[in-house]
Amino acid sequence: MSSTPSVNIARLTYLLICEAGGIAVAMSMNVPVGYGLGGGLLIAAFFIWVETLVKGFTLRGFSTATFGLGVGLLCAWLLTRIDFTRLVQTMIPDDPDLPERREMYASTLKLAIDTALYSSFGFLGAVLALRSNHDDFSFVIPYVRFRQDASAGQPVVLDPEAVIDGRLPGVVRAGFLSGRLVVPRFVLEELQQMAASTQNSVRLRGQRGLDALEAMQKAPDIQITLHESISRKDEKLPKLLIETARLLGARLMTGDENLGKVARLQGLQVLNIDELDEALKPPAEVGDKVSIALVRNGKEEHQAVGYLPNGTMIVVNHGVAKIGTTVEVTVVSTLQTSA
Repeated sequence: MSSTPSVNIARLTYLLICEAGGIAVAMSMNVPVGYGLGGGLLIAAFFIWVETLVKGFTLRGFSTATFGLGVGLLCAWLLTRIDFTRLVQTMIPDDPDLPERREMYASTLKLAIDTALYSSFGFLGAVLALRSNHDDFSFVIPYVRFRQDASAGQPVVLDPEAVIDGRLPGVVRAGFLSGRLVVPRFVLEELQQMAASTQNSVRLRGQRGLDALEAMQKAPDIQITLHESISRKDEKLPKLLIETARLLGARLMTGDENLGKVARLQGLQVLNIDELDEALKPPAEVGDKVSIALVRNGKEEHQAVGYLPNGTMIVVNHGVAKIGTTVEVTVVSTLQTSA
């Protein structure tokens, strides 16, 4: 995955600052300038390498690890309140020739014990916090859960099908969906590959997805961001989507029913526009009267077909002569299909 221009500019600026600092130090110590340039380059290269290693570590993860580190250090501090000096001194044999050596050994062992406690408990606290979920934090600190519920909404990670679907902006503007929309970098790459496909149907879907994404980015009333997620070629798109949603603590919006089932089994909240559309369809019961425009012939010679605003197909018996007009019909039977 390529870096964004802003990150590259920050790296270049940091490199120049390190080089300038190295030159200044070399001149102040009356050593060759080349040593300063080399030292500044090594320092900059080391920290830029560290920055690339933590590329997938977000600010949310940093705050979570900081909280866990604080809990671990608190536990270590409580343990160090116990006076280990006497216990340590009993472990050191008497040395009548050098009695001060006993005190030195005792202080050294106590320092080693304190260092081991602080580092170990701090490490365990940070790791346990990173492995925990929001429910664990709300159990420890109820205010965290309160702030989360009172916020405008969790972020929503979009998969390619959700981006291609043109109904998403309308759902957001209607107020049925709140929260920031997040498009991972690998989803954008998937849409680009679809738009470059040799198959006409796939290419049209990819182009429609890119156009829809551009329209949402330009819309002032829709909050959408591109997340610089790490794309690993050996991992499939569904797994990357689930990992990104879990990393951001976000909901996952997808049109893939199987992906939705897998994500729900792993504890994620899944949104599906098709399910929302199905829930909003008004039921057509037997005996209801419906006003409908007939647009084409049906399977039988005497049948005409029309569509409700939500896409439901109505087949009208003996209505072929009324094609092109709007008629009022009575529902005599209904048939629910997967379509």
